[in-house]
Amino acid sequence: MSNKDQLKADLADMPLAQSGRKPRKERRALADIRQENVTHIISTAERLFAEKGFSGTTLAAIAEEANLPKANVLYYFHNKAGLYQAVLDHILVVWMDDMKSMTEDVHPKEALRNYILAKVQQSKEYPHASKIFATEVIHGAENIRELLGGKLKQQFLDTCRVIRSWIAKGWMDPINPEHLLFMLWSSTQTYADFSAQITTLLGKAEMADEEYENAVELITRVVLKGCGIKTV
Repeated sequence: MSNKDQLKADLADMPLAQSGRKPRKERRALADIRQENVTHIISTAERLFAEKGFSGTTLAAIAEEANLPKANVLYYFHNKAGLYQAVLDHILVVWMDDMKSMTEDVHPKEALRNYILAKVQQSKEYPHASKIFATEVIHGAENIRELLGGKLKQQFLDTCRVIRSWIAKGWMDPINPEHLLFMLWSSTQTYADFSAQITTLLGKAEMADEEYENAVELITRVVLKGCGIKTV
């Protein structure tokens, strides 16, 4: 099971108060509603936390924006800190799953191209979550230090080993895997974290699909050529 699927399973597994055993079809319907509510709350919270920060965001504001009773938000996440942690966990799961797609048996020509595409797509689809994560890091990573030093670090080390295996096979030049990943993250996540700067300089209200495609094409070309990876 992927990290994404595990997160969904964990979130969907939260118990509901029941006055008796319900029919299977009704239990399934309740589980679907629960999952929809959890996803909706996290999405709403991502935007508000990104816009106003942790201190400037209240559970009441999140509930109002999500058009749900505050009691529902508390039922799923217990408190604001729990919801904030769920937001951080969500983006980390997305990032790690795409890192796992880079394996020793897949040529870096394809693996890196697909990873860059996925990262830029993440910046487009989850800009608020990315901004929250970036803000946490800028302020010392107090709320995500355990995540950084645990799950993400292990995946980081695993991916570095994959890149070294590509080097050993002669598929790419002997570059530094750690700094390659740092560069990939910064060049792709900038389209979420610094979107205001980018759209202002481009003279656009928001980035169109064509701009994201241009970004993927350029970053891929620079990375593959810079790493000595033959594309033909």
